[in-house]
Amino acid sequence: MSNSTKPYVYVAGPLFDEGERWFIEKIDQLIQDAGFDTFLPHRDNPPKTAENVGEIFLNDKGGIDRCQVVVANLNGIMTDDGTAWEMGYAYAHNKYIIGLFTDWRARFPNGNEVVNLMMQCSINKLVRSLDELDEALNGWLAAQQK
Repeated sequence: MSNSTKPYVYVAGPLFDEGERWFIEKIDQLIQDAGFDTFLPHRDNPPKTAENVGEIFLNDKGGIDRCQVVVANLNGIMTDDGTAWEMGYAYAHNKYIIGLFTDWRARFPNGNEVVNLMMQCSINKLVRSLDELDEALNGWLAAQQK
């Protein structure tokens, strides 16, 4: 983390294929363009080896400890288990959590739950598009300036 005075966002989400990495990097760029500094796990950690998984865990945990906001990509049939852990840890530490779910497939047909209720109830704001994410970030910034 730099010595910047910008608010800090932890960007959570799956990173296992090129599409997931492309989308989370697009999310990260949007967040930076909105005036935040970011922690992006695959960018801000060394390449994973059997010897450094503990270091990566502590780096990721430290990123959440330092942040004011977590933006979590919740897309997919099931939310990534690492993302779910990051959200739970962030919730337990009173971080502001924005969940992004752009997937049009309904997980729960009744429409009351977009994602698992444990995640949905732990987020402060659920957004359904990148435009809504931008609005939510700007709204959070405006609220901090009051």
